[in-house]
Formats: sequence, C-alpha cells, structure tokens
Amino acid sequence: MRRAAFTLLATALLAIPPAARAEIRIGFAAPLTGQLAAVGEQLRIGTEQAVADINGAGGVLGQKIAVSVADDGGVPAQAVAVANRLVTEGVVMVVGHLQSGTTIPASQVYGDEGVLVITPTATSPAVTEGGNDLVFRTCGRDDQQGDVAGAWLAANFAGKRVAVIHDQTTYGKGLADATAAAMAARGLTPAFTGTLAVGERDFTALVTGLRAANVDAVYFGGLYNEAALLVRQSREAGLQAQFVSGDTLASEEFWSIAGPAGEGLVMTFSADARNAAAAKPVLERFRAGDVEPGAYILYAYAAVQVWAQAAEKAGSAQGPKVVDALRSGEFSTAIGPIAYDAKGDRTRTDYVMYRWSNGRFAPL
Repeated sequence: MRRAAFTLLATALLAIPPAARAEIRIGFAAPLTGQLAAVGEQLRIGTEQAVADINGAGGVLGQKIAVSVADDGGVPAQAVAVANRLVTEGVVMVVGHLQSGTTIPASQVYGDEGVLVITPTATSPAVTEGGNDLVFRTCGRDDQQGDVAGAWLAANFAGKRVAVIHDQTTYGKGLADATAAAMAARGLTPAFTGTLAVGERDFTALVTGLRAANVDAVYFGGLYNEAALLVRQSREAGLQAQFVSGDTLASEEFWSIAGPAGEGLVMTFSADARNAAAAKPVLERFRAGDVEPGAYILYAYAAVQVWAQAAEKAGSAQGPKVVDALRSGEFSTAIGPIAYDAKGDRTRTDYVMYRWSNGRFAPL
C-alpha cells in the first residue's frame, strides 16, 4: 500500500511541468538598519513590487521569481558577508547595493560566482570600471553629476570663493573630486577644501574654517545625514553660503534632519522618474498599497525589469548569458528606456539641478 502511494505521488510529480515547480531566485541587498535605512527600505519596496508585478504577468522564462532580502547595514564588511550568503542561496542576480563603498567589495564576490549585479544607486565610476562585466546600474555616475554641479557653480559663482568638502566615503570623495575638476575646467578653483567623517555629529571646527575662509558657496560630497547636520550647524553659526550637494539628498530624511536650515540647498539628481509617463501605472500600484514612492524606488523597480527582459531575451537567467543580452538592446522600464555601454553604465543620463524649499525639492 505504501509503495503504491509512493508510486502514485512520484507519477504525479513527474506529470507537473518543470517550470511549474521551479523558481528563479534573485537577491536584494541594502542597508535596512542604520542611518541609510530609509533609502534602503525604498529600494526593497521597489524590488519586491517589481517581482510581484512580473510574477503576476507570468514570471520569467515561465518561472516565478523569489527574492532573498539581506541587510548590509551600509557597512562594507557586512556587505561582503551578505554577498556570500546570497550566493549560497543560489541567487542569479542581485539588486544592490546602495552605496558605492558596499557595492564594490560585494560585487567581487558576485563576480567570482557568476552572479549579475544591478545597483539602483551606487554612482562611483569605480563600480563599473573594476573589470567585472557582471555589474550594471540603473542610476548615473558621479563624474556625470559632478560635471553638472561643477558647471552650475562655475556659472553662478565665477570669481567668488567656493569650498569643496566630502565625507571620505568612496561616493562622497568621488563626487567632490568630479565637481572640483569640472569647476577647475571652467576656471573656478576651490578656495577651501576639507573633510568630515561619517557618523560625526559636531562640525564646529569645520564650520569655523568655512567662516574664516569667507566662502560664498559650499559643495559637499557625501550622505544626507551629515549634509543635513552640516547645513543646520552652519546656519546656526551664521554662515549664509549657498550649499550644493549630490543625489543622496533626494530623500525626505534630509529635510527631517535639516529642517528649515535646508531651505535653498541645491543638489544634483536625475530628472524625476516619477513624472515619466511609464511610471504612472507603477506609481498607482504603490499608492494602492499605501506606499508613497520616494525618489529612488523606481530605480530598484527598473533594475528588476531590465534583468527580467534580458533573461527572456537570452533564454536563460544565468548571469553571463543575461549580460550579453543587457548589452545588446534597449529595455522599457518605469524610469524610461535603458540601454547599456560595454562597462555596464547607461548610455544616456539626465542629471539636473534641484532646490529644496519648504520640505520638498523641485527642479531649478
């Protein structure tokens, strides 16, 4: 009797098409704790919504997608540990990581195992210039946005005193260096340079130096937490210089920390994808789930979209085969059409300048 039951069960399992039983596992990695958790949570929501929508439409290659979610804490060593864990879970692609400083070491692990990485937010040129052809991104690069910021500063502060400072992270230093180079190419040399440290909360000495240098503008390359504290303490000390920064400040968390001191701060960010026609139905699904999409959420959603379309085109979910497909065409996403160059960077980007006012940022 037992043998007959086993035979019937085995026969039934064999009758189920393989695709109906299988699933394709992808990974997600970003800080879900720590000071960047608010942005990391947006990326998680974007990733999971994209997976749900694609699964609702039939999945990829006739299989459902499953997601392994991992918290890297925004710490490089933890990102490497997360990468090793995701690899052992059999992921074929990872959406992540958030920062350049975590994406770069983690991508070395993925590269060794043939796992594709698509980061929605890591903007350092080094992310895609390390010789790993399995790394792509849906965002732009620091040298692209640094050129926009540097050009804006050179045009608006010609002959004036501009400071360039950064938070010593891969992202912050790279962005500050790119902006300073773009300024210099247009005849504007920084009158003051300096650094601060991530996690630092008292910037009295730095603010004193900025005031003594009598600067008219301050460019800050770094994360929104330190940017908000620096701006707030500068205003409290009477420094009225124009503050300029980069794309991590495109988060409501910046204003929640800076408050009214953030009024008038200018930053670079891609043209707001939430205004694109392709984003409208996706945004409606987020809002139907009581989620108000942040500025980064669609970049994670798009990462899953380009991978899914490339996998269908390649006829395989395996990283090396999907890579060839990613470089061979254009993909329709919630942030608009995306095509890639040989490095894994987008062939077109659209950085513009934004200004914070009354708790919101809008294009200049």
